Amino acid sequence: MDRSPREQLADGRNRPGDAVTDPELVEQQGVGEPDALQRLWTPHRMAYIKGENKPEDGAAEGCPFCQVVELDDVSALIVARGELVYALLNLYPYNPGHLMVVPYRHVADYTELSVAETLELAEFTQRAMRVGRAVAAPHGFNIGMNQGVIAGAGIAAHLHQHLVPRWGGDANFMPVIGHTKVLPQLLGETRQLLADAWKTE
Repeated sequence: MDRSPREQLADGRNRPGDAVTDPELVEQQGVGEPDALQRLWTPHRMAYIKGENKPEDGAAEGCPFCQVVELDDVSALIVARGELVYALLNLYPYNPGHLMVVPYRHVADYTELSVAETLELAEFTQRAMRVGRAVAAPHGFNIGMNQGVIAGAGIAAHLHQHLVPRWGGDANFMPVIGHTKVLPQLLGETRQLLADAWKTE
């Protein structure tokens, strides 16, 4: 018994050459020969690619790092707040647990930090490493800051230090060839785990 195109699509066994005339089904079926590849859709990454929420200039008024501290910790993905710096999850993480340590003061260059800010930034970085190890047992970390747009800083006007947990095999074919990062946990869940561990560290 012949199946309609809708039935063929519904059970996932549509064959090349099956006639599909319903516009909605045409869009679902796409074009070309079916293949064995799975698709991992990450439309949220378009916000990063298009530069949404990035300040147009270096002013503090449009700076997301200055604005985010006015929100509650859960909404802002803030893990911990200190006197001069705070730690939050990267909204576009390279790996699970990708944190940033940020001074409250709107300052662009590392040399512009005060001695007290430099010290607390270092202390927060060390603590973030200990907390990350306790929560997720990474094999290592990438730690650093991009100074200036030409060096890769997404928000160059407000200094921020990255702390990226690393595991053996995490740089597999997905990010290298597919330019896609698979993250096994929602940011809110990661934030809660790190925030809880931060309090007891």
